[in-house]
Amino acid sequence: MTERTAEQTADAPRETSPHRRRGLGLSGKLLALTLLFVTVAEILIFVPSIANFRLNWLNDRLAAAHTAALVLDAAPSGMVPEPLARQILDSIGAKTVAMKMGDQRRLLAISDMPPAIHHDIDMRDVSKTMAVVTALQTMFLCGDNDYIRVVGDAPMGGQFLEIVLPEAPLRAAMFRFSRNVLLVSLVIAAITAALIYFALNMMFVRPMRRITANMIAFHRDPEDPSRVIVPSGRRDEIATAERELAAMQRDLASMLQQKNRLAALGLAVSKINHDLRNLLASAQLFSDRIAGSADPTVQRFAPKLERAIERAIAFCQATLSYGAAPEPVPDRRMIALEPVIAEARDALGLGDDTPIRWIVAVERGLTIDADPEQLFRILLNLSRNARQAIESDAGAEAGVGQIRITGRRVGAVVEIEVADTGPGFSEKARAHLFEAFQGSTRAGGSGLGLAIVAELVQAHGGEIRLVDGTIGATFRITIPDRALELPLRRRA
Repeated sequence: MTERTAEQTADAPRETSPHRRRGLGLSGKLLALTLLFVTVAEILIFVPSIANFRLNWLNDRLAAAHTAALVLDAAPSGMVPEPLARQILDSIGAKTVAMKMGDQRRLLAISDMPPAIHHDIDMRDVSKTMAVVTALQTMFLCGDNDYIRVVGDAPMGGQFLEIVLPEAPLRAAMFRFSRNVLLVSLVIAAITAALIYFALNMMFVRPMRRITANMIAFHRDPEDPSRVIVPSGRRDEIATAERELAAMQRDLASMLQQKNRLAALGLAVSKINHDLRNLLASAQLFSDRIAGSADPTVQRFAPKLERAIERAIAFCQATLSYGAAPEPVPDRRMIALEPVIAEARDALGLGDDTPIRWIVAVERGLTIDADPEQLFRILLNLSRNARQAIESDAGAEAGVGQIRITGRRVGAVVEIEVADTGPGFSEKARAHLFEAFQGSTRAGGSGLGLAIVAELVQAHGGEIRLVDGTIGATFRITIPDRALELPLRRRA
């Protein structure tokens, strides 16, 4: 059992190797198809050629018989010595020469009377199709002892001239012609196939081999930027394929780097999660003891401190939520919006004495159907990004600006806008605004804040977008109320 498993394991690489070639490659198939097509073309040319050769051969014999008929007819008393007649017939290759004039059929010369006539050919009326058929019959169906009678135009006003000749010389001449045509066709086919093969090999096969080799190399190490194909200077479909392949490889390499970065980030966060949670638990114990102080200032800030530490512990428990597991389903209920905004301001530490002005313009008594914790995270991330943008604006006075939050209800939808007077977003950042590690405009920023905000807003069935044409950056959030059954709404 162990030996068989080892043999299967040893054979596996040979079976799955991408370099193993089975059958003809692209070049071999191209050469085979070229030879096949050239051969078919030569066959299509040969068939009418052999038929035309047969007609020309017979016409030559009739032309010679035409001349012989003039000589024989001009002989005194129409009689020609037998040796001369045989010599004339041998030059024609015929056994008899006859001519019909009026109602009289005259035998001009005869050497040997043929035993039988096997085929009749009237050269005065021969169709192209019949010429091809009779040519093939002569080559493959006729015997060596067959005789044919050929009829053509007669001289001196005669009706027709006919000759009787053996079919074997015609058949032999046709095979000699076929052999010569075959040799010429082979030479033409070889030259044509070679030219076509080398031309197509240069234009298509070699570029395809280059693309294939690059794909194999890129598959082995997709994170190596040197393995991305470099498009050639062509201006055809192969150049388009090279450019698209290069773009796809760059995108894939970038995606893999991003995935690796996310994996490394998750690993790092998981390592510090335990220690950070213990530290926050200790801080919570100290805050509980501080809450027992009678100092009015401590009594005023202690609940906020406890609330902040509780949130920090909850966030610590879910540090791996982004990218590893989805956010929890929102625990939605109707809540007032202004207290959540005030809580986000306290978490940022923006007071009346800070250079960044905090402006709130929310409809009086505005309520929203949302999860209070997730809504707090949405406003806190957007406000923190706005503060960091204002503080990093090199074109303005350091740390001076304003953050403006507005809110209003439009039917069953609540619209919230978070605006700042910072430098805004570049075109590159706008293209990847809500993507992790892509949409940050601050040096060292990760872009996770906007990605988390977008995920939380979508979990509420809403949407977030960047409003164009404003100073700095303005994000508009729309969160619709949940659709409730009518009896439940009436009881509420």
